[in-house]
Amino acid sequence: MNGIFSNEKIIYLPLDERPCNYHYPVQLASMTDLVLIVPPLSLLGMKKQPAQYESLRQWLEKEVVDATRLIVSLDLLLYGGIVPSRLHHLTNKECEDRLELLKHLKAINPSLKIYANNLILRVPFDDNDDEEPSYCAQHGRKLYEYKRMLDKGERENLSEFEMNSLTKLTMKIPSNVLTDFTDRRATNAYVNRMAIRYADEGIIDKLVIPLDGNGRDGYSAKEHHELLFMVDKSNLVDRVMLYPGADEIGCTLLAGVFCEIKNYFPEAYVRYSSTQGPFLIPRYEDRSLNESIKSHMTAAGVFMADSSTESDFVLMVNAPPLSQSETNESYQNSQKCSCSYHSEIHLNEFRQALRAYSKKGLFIALADVAVCSGADHKLMKLLSKGNELNLLGAYAAWNTSGNTLGTVIAHAVIASYYSKETPQETIAVWRERSKSFMLRRLIEDWGYQTVVRSEVIAEVLPELDVTPMDLGSRGDELRGVIKEGLNEFCSTYLMGMTGGKPQVADVKLPWHRMFEVDFTLVGDESAQAGTNDLDGALA
Repeated sequence: MNGIFSNEKIIYLPLDERPCNYHYPVQLASMTDLVLIVPPLSLLGMKKQPAQYESLRQWLEKEVVDATRLIVSLDLLLYGGIVPSRLHHLTNKECEDRLELLKHLKAINPSLKIYANNLILRVPFDDNDDEEPSYCAQHGRKLYEYKRMLDKGERENLSEFEMNSLTKLTMKIPSNVLTDFTDRRATNAYVNRMAIRYADEGIIDKLVIPLDGNGRDGYSAKEHHELLFMVDKSNLVDRVMLYPGADEIGCTLLAGVFCEIKNYFPEAYVRYSSTQGPFLIPRYEDRSLNESIKSHMTAAGVFMADSSTESDFVLMVNAPPLSQSETNESYQNSQKCSCSYHSEIHLNEFRQALRAYSKKGLFIALADVAVCSGADHKLMKLLSKGNELNLLGAYAAWNTSGNTLGTVIAHAVIASYYSKETPQETIAVWRERSKSFMLRRLIEDWGYQTVVRSEVIAEVLPELDVTPMDLGSRGDELRGVIKEGLNEFCSTYLMGMTGGKPQVADVKLPWHRMFEVDFTLVGDESAQAGTNDLDGALA
């Protein structure tokens, strides 16, 4: 194998301060010999509070001097994070001035390679202002429907009913709300066009523009099509990618950089649990699952293999058996599922395939995307019962399909490389850190998102008189309940894991809500390895 040892210093500027963006790439990098440098948490923002641009600029100027690569979220650099990208009032000129920092960094270090990402701004699907401007609590859904109808009307004639609906929507949305929303979108779209020009000029070496919570029509779709035309016209298809995703992008770009440094071009064979799965469009996305997988693989430096025989890893995809509009969120009662959910998927056969691949000595990664916002509890109970969880080398099942795919593919890329010819003196460390990352995914994606979170929301929050998005003064009490629930989950389902039962401590709730969780895995130091400064913790 080429380049087993590396002196590469990689700077990583995450999308925001949440664990999925800040910690996951750090934990993946800890499995390698790469040095990943992240900014102190004190320089980053907190949800709607943006990061400190001037402090980040000074930090970057200092760190790039001896770095070889920079993985940078433009959403963080320009706006202060993913949520501030939906709230800011920056002008086009202010964004231009901030983006020129990339040219300055290249001037400081001409050999620096820049791998950038910047989202296409999402549109809220419902009336909720938790991560949006305050007016979205009342007008979020109307804004979504308004643009969807406008976009559809540009492609085909609207029916009389649709025309009347559009007229009513226009009257219901205050003009100042629509102006604020559309002006910000215009600025963010302008930044994406500037980023593509930077790629054309060679300032940005690779650019990924994830579509955050998008669909086939509306604001995001229109901007997507315009940017695709620009990429094609500039002949940048090999350097600029657009596909559904968001919070997994740090992991994906790290995997792509890893492959580049190691001269590693992994092949992955994709195996589905359902016949219709590859062709169905996941919720919050605009294309078939199989096409999304191709995008995530390509961005991570992976080739989709024709067979499992000579693949570097098998990506087993527990796919939706039918349209995700007919499936559940992970926390919903499976008894309410369509009957097709059970008849158009064969979990026992999928389990047998997993065992067969394992007997052949293949590295197995499981992307569990059958439902949104967590794991398929039925499948995971089956694997736990048969002790097949130990056959997995990588696993993810969190939030959207794109979040899961990017995370598990990135892990599989790195783990499959080191599983082949790792020097004896480092193999024990690699195996322990790789296993710890997968254990965290099992506990968080399955244990928390699917099991514990749903129980706490249904049974505990009503008694405490708080909501999933606002925990009031009951945060400490809830963290204790969640810790107890996660450790009970480990005792119930992860007792058969090699090395004994994992144990959770120090539970945190980022952004003071139930949506995500952070915790310490007792005995695991990989979260702290390979970084310069993981100061502080998410409360």
